[in-house]
Amino acid sequence: MKKCCDMKGMLSFLCLRLISKQAMSGEDIRKALEQRKGSRPSPGTIYPVLKSLQNSGWIIIISKGKEKKYELTTKGKLATKEATRKFVRMFCDMKSEF
Repeated sequence: MKKCCDMKGMLSFLCLRLISKQAMSGEDIRKALEQRKGSRPSPGTIYPVLKSLQNSGWIIIISKGKEKKYELTTKGKLATKEATRKFVRMFCDMKSEF
């Protein structure tokens, strides 16, 4: 079984965390990431990540007319919890360094 978010990159993890709060479109995710990091990732950056998450079975596409939103699957919810625990173990002690 593929493990979620091996921390080689944070984008998969961030997308899962955002989608875990509410179903989101790719554009919604791009805007949310812009608010967090100050620059909006390109569609060529976001959509391959979303495709990979979908291929892993962690997200599904919910279509309503022309609108497509991504939502976590049960497997995706478990993967997000596991990845969040891993992130907290790895990085939360760094908070005191700033």
